[in-house]
Amino acid sequence: MTHPPLHPMAQALLDRQAASGEPPMETLTAQQARAIADVRVLRATFARREGITTREVEAPGPHGPVPIRLYRPEGAAPDALLPVLVYLHGGGMVVGNRDTVDPHCRWLCAELGCMVASVEYRLAPEHRFPIGTEDALAAVTWLGAQAKALGGDAHRLAISGESSGGTLTASVCLGLRDAGSALKPTLQVLVYPGMDSVLEGEAWERLGEGYFLTRPKMQWFVDHYLTAEQALDPRASPVRAKDFHGLPPALVITAGYDPLVDGGRQYADRLAAAGVPVHYHCFEEWPHGYFYWAESSAAQETMRMFVDAVRASWQ
Repeated sequence: MTHPPLHPMAQALLDRQAASGEPPMETLTAQQARAIADVRVLRATFARREGITTREVEAPGPHGPVPIRLYRPEGAAPDALLPVLVYLHGGGMVVGNRDTVDPHCRWLCAELGCMVASVEYRLAPEHRFPIGTEDALAAVTWLGAQAKALGGDAHRLAISGESSGGTLTASVCLGLRDAGSALKPTLQVLVYPGMDSVLEGEAWERLGEGYFLTRPKMQWFVDHYLTAEQALDPRASPVRAKDFHGLPPALVITAGYDPLVDGGRQYADRLAAAGVPVHYHCFEEWPHGYFYWAESSAAQETMRMFVDAVRASWQ
């Protein structure tokens, strides 16, 4: 089957970035990359939704408190126990934060009428593997235990994330299962996740240059966070887990011009082979990162699929 061409809007956005004079991320320090990438995301992402209240809380974790921003619709009754959507931001474990995904979280909160919990896990290189992963697992475990006190319903709790946030989503689900946790997420949502930190395979050969997430950029992320040996750990490369039974149902979304596409598809296939309900969809004409391009049809359709799948998991 012939692969469809890159979407004209995606090509225009990539051309615009190439002409911007922005230096390649792999030539920057982590601090410089954060200053550029986080601002770029906020220029293009979804419009801010109003009618949402927020508050900051902290979950205890093995490396210290983990900040969490809680979102709640203004119209929700104060004593209502709302379903909970955990959101884990992307950014290769090096960039990104609660603010870069604040528009997504507000949108999801408004559309779903739920509590959204945006987790501020620690970033590399200041905090290398497995610190970010352990932060995420500790935060989700605490949210499940404290859901009622926070105004949420732990029996209707879904976990989600894009890019490295998708990696963390899968890692947390594996960690909860392996710990025999009483918390049973209703759904895991992964948007173009990085499922294998070993950068090998056909997609890397075909798509490792020219489509936003390049091999040098991804290697820069990996080198800030992991050693070569750690890249084999299922917490960093969930597709390398030996057992996929007993994991939450999943929505896995990938992008056809993303070198991470094969890992996402493999994760969906391994879930399905283990009897886990999974819906897989690939936006064939789009590259990694499109979910922040709010003007794109792919971002809008992804948001619709995301909302519909989470809502259905709570029924």
